[in-house]
Amino acid sequence: MSGPTELPSLPDARFAGLLAEAQALQATTVELRREIHRHPERGLDLPRTQATIQRALADLPLEIALGKSTTSLTAVLRGAQPGPAVLLRGDMDALPLREDTGLEFASVEDGVMHACGHDTHVAMLASAARLLAAHADELAGSVVFMFQPGEEGFHGARHMIHEGVLDAAGERVQRAFGLHVSANIVAGQVHTRPGPMMASTDNFLVRVIGKGGHGSAPHQAIDPVPAAAAMVGALQTMITRRVSVFDPAVLSVTRIEGGTTSNIIPEVAELEGTFRTLSERSRALVRDELPKVCEAVGQAHGCRVQVDLEPGYPVTANDPVEAERVLTLGREVLGEDNVAPMTAPMMGGEDFSYVLQRVPGAFAFLGTCPPGTDPEEAASNHSNRVLHEESAFPNGVAMYAAYALDALRAPRRSLAG
Repeated sequence: MSGPTELPSLPDARFAGLLAEAQALQATTVELRREIHRHPERGLDLPRTQATIQRALADLPLEIALGKSTTSLTAVLRGAQPGPAVLLRGDMDALPLREDTGLEFASVEDGVMHACGHDTHVAMLASAARLLAAHADELAGSVVFMFQPGEEGFHGARHMIHEGVLDAAGERVQRAFGLHVSANIVAGQVHTRPGPMMASTDNFLVRVIGKGGHGSAPHQAIDPVPAAAAMVGALQTMITRRVSVFDPAVLSVTRIEGGTTSNIIPEVAELEGTFRTLSERSRALVRDELPKVCEAVGQAHGCRVQVDLEPGYPVTANDPVEAERVLTLGREVLGEDNVAPMTAPMMGGEDFSYVLQRVPGAFAFLGTCPPGTDPEEAASNHSNRVLHEESAFPNGVAMYAAYALDALRAPRRSLAG
């Protein structure tokens, strides 16, 4: 009697028990995730979240340090043998949204929600610390667990780097790994790629200053509105004509505002928006060209122009070797069917980029699409209706742990003699 001709791939024997250990921690992972989800906090000051994490780690053999300029938490696990250090990161802050998921553990904090899944990152990283603590005798080196506030636009990673997170083990970490959930990827799958993974995230504000007047006599005024409107098109032309299509940039004007009523020509009109690039070269080019374009258009309309550029996060660029390491580990731990190289970067931003500027490492996505939902149709991160499938969490816990175990695997002792 013949069996099926095609069988699903199985995890590699080197990590055969790791996923099962992560699954055994699922109740703990989910409990912590739901507690943090109920009580989200924003920005760099997350005292309740910090205290919740500290309690969750209290019984583990970790060296814990609390942040000074933020409510960050750094924990160090020492292996049984000396060796290098590796960093694992989970961010902890929420977004200014009113939750509309209907979950029994929905946010009770008005206007604040874990809409980007950072609650899941914290819970998976805490369970990874618990799993790795049980394997400390297999580690030749140290694991630094980076629980980071302020990812959502507050540069929290930069604060932690300034306070020494990369040297928390007593020496500079040699590798770094971060995970981010996505409701638009099949639950349990891990996706990443070498090189640029996510974009830089700079913002701009343009004030176009003219001379106010009556709508019936525009020749007696200097109208900033048509000048601002012309800038929208000119900026798009700048992107397509000055930036290489092989090193792309995206620019979006997301707010244009001027005037108060129908018969008054305003004195000032404003443009606001964002531009994203996948290299520091294109980023520098757009930063240089944007003011020139706006000032030239304003001059043609007789208006003065003020341009403010707000630097955002750098390009999130994976080390090619480390990205391939994550894909290989994913196949070994989760099976071939749960791992996929990304075909293209995402134009969203991520402040793990500050870590990857300083340490070889990789960032990856973990799918959390709810069962029975088309990933392309699922409410995405930053939606007030986003749902993250909890059954995917063991895969994330196991990936965190596998990355550290692979980097710090203690040499086997010889049985000879």
